[in-house]
Amino acid sequence: MTRPAPARPQTAELNSITLSYTDAGSGPLVVMIMGTGSPGRVWHAHQQPALLAAGYRVVTFDNRGIAPSSESADGFTMADMVADTAALIEHLGGPARVVGTSLGARIAQELTLARPDLVVGAAMLATYGRITPLVAAFSAGELELIDAGTTLPDCYYAAITAESNLSPASLRDDRAARDWLDIIGFSGQQRTAGVRAQMALPERDENRLAAYRAISRPAMVVGFADDRTLPVHLAREVAEAIPGARYEEIPDAGHWGYLEQPERVNALLVDFLGSLPR
Repeated sequence: MTRPAPARPQTAELNSITLSYTDAGSGPLVVMIMGTGSPGRVWHAHQQPALLAAGYRVVTFDNRGIAPSSESADGFTMADMVADTAALIEHLGGPARVVGTSLGARIAQELTLARPDLVVGAAMLATYGRITPLVAAFSAGELELIDAGTTLPDCYYAAITAESNLSPASLRDDRAARDWLDIIGFSGQQRTAGVRAQMALPERDENRLAAYRAISRPAMVVGFADDRTLPVHLAREVAEAIPGARYEEIPDAGHWGYLEQPERVNALLVDFLGSLPR
């Protein structure tokens, strides 16, 4: 696949904050929402090029909490993040096809529910409609480590991050495992105040499955079979809650399945987005 020249990042003053975004390509608008602690450019490794090649205008952005967008370190809500995305789509001349992963998928669900006028259809990867006690315990523990200023040994941090977010299939090969550990170690474990605010969203623990029965736009949920961060049955529950939602499950993929199995993820996205009205 020939990769197009990268678009230059832009900023806009929206919903009383600054949002940094990248706008590339032409055609139907696709807005992509990344998960907790990650910048929008993570989509540029695999998904953005595939969607550009398929004839879409692709916009990725840094959620509130991720610089150079406003970090809003004093705290914010899920509703704020949904309103940010809505304001961006309006700024871009929406409606849009929306793709999100993890926290970004939860935002996509809430956006589709609250502002169906802005959403042609939504694809949600590694998503959830409720939090399990185990997931809640991990989240609480991560916040306690941040607040205590605790830094784990780099090799241990890389190992538990890989174990939590990658499929055993990706770690079975020793060379591949070393590559992943190096990537994670290079990224570091520092958490900014903005990322902490994302992790502490007050609505994260709410059970929203009943509310999602009112979603009226076409939806596709993609579960990653080996997801340990948000176990795959949580994604299935979201698909079951949304009327008429399409559900797909990708084997040999963990929470970062869009990085581990990009060809399968991209094929599903292109197929689903292509099924939506122009």
